[in-house]
Amino acid sequence: MPTYPLTRFNEQASMTDAEAALLRGLGESAVLYRQRSIIRRERQPVEAIYLLLEGWATSAIRLPNGQRQIVKVHITGDMMGTPSMVLDTAADTLTAVTDCRVATLSFSHLRELLISHPRMGPLFFMSVQIERLALMDIVAALGKSSARERLIQLLLDLHDRLAKIGAVEEGRFDMPLTQELLGDVLGLTAVHVNRTMRMLEREGLIARQGQRVVLSDVERLRRISPVPPRKVRFDPAWMPAPGEM
Repeated sequence: MPTYPLTRFNEQASMTDAEAALLRGLGESAVLYRQRSIIRRERQPVEAIYLLLEGWATSAIRLPNGQRQIVKVHITGDMMGTPSMVLDTAADTLTAVTDCRVATLSFSHLRELLISHPRMGPLFFMSVQIERLALMDIVAALGKSSARERLIQLLLDLHDRLAKIGAVEEGRFDMPLTQELLGDVLGLTAVHVNRTMRMLEREGLIARQGQRVVLSDVERLRRISPVPPRKVRFDPAWMPAPGEM
């Protein structure tokens, strides 16, 4: 039985032990996807969403000119493929950046879950709004900021998300993203990404040790970032409390 990390739910609302156990057990048998392998292709029939139990993956759209735009970098604990739930065929391609353990949550299972445990609906709804907020920030950064600001915003986003799963130590974290992948996230060439990384290093804002990145001055980076830090409201007033549904 897969054990789905509860990172995203623990930051949203209080849960009973039974609800936590239910969420941890989401998904069918875990599948190992090797580095660079395709988890699900764009335009494939949509029958499930995907739970990233371990590893890094990307969600990307292939544009008419053949270029790839990565719209999300997924880390352990993320749900993947949720935007395509409203479509017959997938809008994006999910690709393993590292070796990944992934469990599927079929729509039939999801439907049964929402009927038998109604409070799961609001919990999933809140997760979707958090994803939407993150996408708003990405769009704002890509459209109205410099390459330096875009890269800083991405590094801070990864730092903050990884910190929630205990993968950051004194500003240090592993980032298995090539400069090509970073370019496809930021809308830049790999050369421009490399140049911008070097600029941040010269400014003393970051350091690199192979795949490990060190954010040397997180507070200064936050002041430069084109979008403000976001703090999710815990147990919002509209969320039914445990036992109310």
